[in-house]
Amino acid sequence: MNRSPAESLQLTDRQRLHWLRLIRSENVGPATFRDLINRFGSAEAALAELPRLAAAGGAGKSIRVCTEQEADAELETGDRIGARLIAHGERHYPPMLRQADHPPPLVWIRGNPEIFQRPAISIVGARNASVNGLALARRLASDLGSEGHVIVSGLARGIDSAAHTGSLDSGTIAVYAGGLKEPYPPENEQLSEAIAERGALISEMPIDWEPRSRDFPRRNRLIAALGLALVVVEAAQRSGSLITARLAAEMGRLVFAVPGSPLDPHASGTNGLIRNGATLVTCAADVLEDLTPLAQAQRPRRELEVLEEPPISSSTPPPLDNEMSVVLEALGPAPTQIDDVLRHTGIHPAQLMTILLELDLAGRLERHGGGAVSLMVPDV
Repeated sequence: MNRSPAESLQLTDRQRLHWLRLIRSENVGPATFRDLINRFGSAEAALAELPRLAAAGGAGKSIRVCTEQEADAELETGDRIGARLIAHGERHYPPMLRQADHPPPLVWIRGNPEIFQRPAISIVGARNASVNGLALARRLASDLGSEGHVIVSGLARGIDSAAHTGSLDSGTIAVYAGGLKEPYPPENEQLSEAIAERGALISEMPIDWEPRSRDFPRRNRLIAALGLALVVVEAAQRSGSLITARLAAEMGRLVFAVPGSPLDPHASGTNGLIRNGATLVTCAADVLEDLTPLAQAQRPRRELEVLEEPPISSSTPPPLDNEMSVVLEALGPAPTQIDDVLRHTGIHPAQLMTILLELDLAGRLERHGGGAVSLMVPDV
């Protein structure tokens, strides 16, 4: 369903509690969350079905379902630190994030949520940045901010911190890999407080979550999604900044990179980005020249579906006994489009979506961008 901003979704307190329980339950990601809501009509109804679906998908143990007590505790912690839990479709949900594939159904925001309505540019780069790289990141952030753009980054050491510092007065957004209760790295606590006062902090993770290495790609995805463009200042040949650049390109964002000497290891990643099609940038004017047409049309160019709880419809009959085997034979470790699975198996779309839900909740399915899925390769 499409809604205008004035008609945005507004969850009740009970719906918000059950949305939080659902997304915090085991093996439930953004895509699975949406499918569950569409299939069962509400988060509360979906929660009751999780154990049955996971068992049908071949789960070897009972699935962990987030309890009301756990969700209440997270909501209370959020209130205590001054953060707000915003649902996809609600007025303060970041509009640029809504355009991403499988946007998180809930995000924690601390600070001024109105800042997400302004055009934004993401700046990322090396943690062990050079003195010149840090100075350039601060100057780029300051100059782009003075032209009306919010700067988005990941609060990491090095380039991220410099970008936030350079745009504190004009507006900056810090994306957390963990929960908003504790900044990471800890030495950026003072910077994070300054950002919360003048801009905003955002995370899709539980409020008290301590980040792990596998959480940073999820953070990078949000950094890429929130900006109209991404600027990489310094990056090694294999780094998280290059992952963010790839994600930004896949989302249709403009990607810029600062060049450097071929002898400088700080520049190997950015030089590679330029070689592969990123736009060379040395100053804010280089970014603004290409970005101005996009910034003028910052609002989504198409009506976006609002994730909401639809009216409960007649229940879909369960899949036939042999249909799970048919789907398993059709899938493998390589990503496969769901439409191709439909054509190949001839299974009714509703039945196939139920089977994919079962496999997903059993921890046997991996979802990819563009509506593709694959079977998880079991650990040997």
